[in-house]
Amino acid sequence: MVKKYSRREFLRRLFYSSAGLVSVSSLVSMLSCKREEHGKRPNIILIMADDLGYSDIGCYGGEIRTPHLDRLAQEGIRFRQFYNSARCCPSRASLLTGLYPHQAGVGHMMSDRGLAGYKGDLNKNCVTIAEVLRQSGYSTYACGKWHVTRFNEGPKHNWPLQRGFDRYFGTITGGGNYFAPYHLIRDNDFIDMEFDSFYYTDAIADQGVNYILEHNRKESQRPFFLYIAFTSPHWPLHALEEDIAHYQGRYDKGWDVLREERYARMINMGLINPNWKLTPRDSRVPPWEEEKDKEWQARRMEVYAAQVDRMDQGIGRIVAALEKQGVLEETMILFLSDNGGCAEEITERWTNWLLSGPLKVGWQFPPGASPIKVGNKPDIMPGGPDTFQSYGVPWANVSNTPFRLYKHWVHQGGIATPLIIHWPARIKAKGRLIDQPGHLIDIMATCVDVAQASYPQSYNGESIQPYKGLSLVPTFDHKPLDREAIYFEHEGNRAVISGEWKLVA
Repeated sequence: MVKKYSRREFLRRLFYSSAGLVSVSSLVSMLSCKREEHGKRPNIILIMADDLGYSDIGCYGGEIRTPHLDRLAQEGIRFRQFYNSARCCPSRASLLTGLYPHQAGVGHMMSDRGLAGYKGDLNKNCVTIAEVLRQSGYSTYACGKWHVTRFNEGPKHNWPLQRGFDRYFGTITGGGNYFAPYHLIRDNDFIDMEFDSFYYTDAIADQGVNYILEHNRKESQRPFFLYIAFTSPHWPLHALEEDIAHYQGRYDKGWDVLREERYARMINMGLINPNWKLTPRDSRVPPWEEEKDKEWQARRMEVYAAQVDRMDQGIGRIVAALEKQGVLEETMILFLSDNGGCAEEITERWTNWLLSGPLKVGWQFPPGASPIKVGNKPDIMPGGPDTFQSYGVPWANVSNTPFRLYKHWVHQGGIATPLIIHWPARIKAKGRLIDQPGHLIDIMATCVDVAQASYPQSYNGESIQPYKGLSLVPTFDHKPLDREAIYFEHEGNRAVISGEWKLVA
């Protein structure tokens, strides 16, 4: 049960936890999960979106069409209070290892800052979910964004196949061009692709489907673990015109009305307490009536919505493949986001980094040519492969309704994520909302629990840190989690959540 303290007691306990974030959380790691005893071990599919806001998808109050995610929520459970680590790299490190990001070596981004917690590379004293489950007899597959090592071109010690996965397709680095991503990897090698009709979101989903079908043909006697890491809806605003067309005019009423509409739907759904007031519009954003570039602003959100929509379509194909193979009932699907909506405004100053840095967004064009139009310029409509824009502060403010701030910060707008868990063979209370607070560190514990796996004390001759999370399985039966607190730090932004209290700095 989550303990409830007075404000005075909460601060006293926090003060006397002298070693702070790591030492208090080490107490949590002493708690072990009771292994799942309901039927055979499930397949596990872990789906992560990139820069998706808390209220973007339909079943969390959004107006974006996400029928397949909505179905998973209706047939499964949704968490009201689930948290990530405020940024892509730390969140992925935490998700994969069950540790706080600093313990895994990825406290910030993909650079070595000379401290153990900020190496920008998974360390040897952690194991991934794939490494644990493969030792327990699971086949392991991954597709999409990796982003937990700074070595994009090698050495490959922290590439997916060296961290427990049998097969992999995707990009080792972060975001990039959806129509022609740089450095696509298959298994352990770079591959050449024809990009005439390529769209990365589709490619990730289709590869996930292929892994499911291939597994059923060759290894159906074994359960599988599939990690699908979409880059959608991370900038740039790249989408297919057929998807954008569905949202033409949808955002003409502007961000003020859209925030109010989402807020009302969230209250009606029971996602948020009606006593919570909608946070004020970001002070940098004018009222919609005063916005000078309404057509361009609306187009930004139309493209973003289309990116989310396309991801949902891919998830629908994955679910359909499971149904066709007759394994949907015995598959646990988890869906969440790596951080809140991203308020970064792309400027022309980004040009050299985007064209020549690790993303190399213009690599497919002839040498010397720079056809990519970089920057949030109202005279350039986003969406096509020759543009590179973001939806910026105004629409990130909508994505994170009703919360404050964004990716980077540990206010709710930066760390709150949807979490949907769908497992028909085990979860019987369909459509229930879960109040228990949880964190990415809990995904490892949950997978170990349902897979009836053994978490190692050592691996490849190295001592392994105990995972810090709790299994979420008790919540399937509406039982409480015995948790002391959850901790956050990113770029100097710190927070701790305990019971009904949150402290932010």
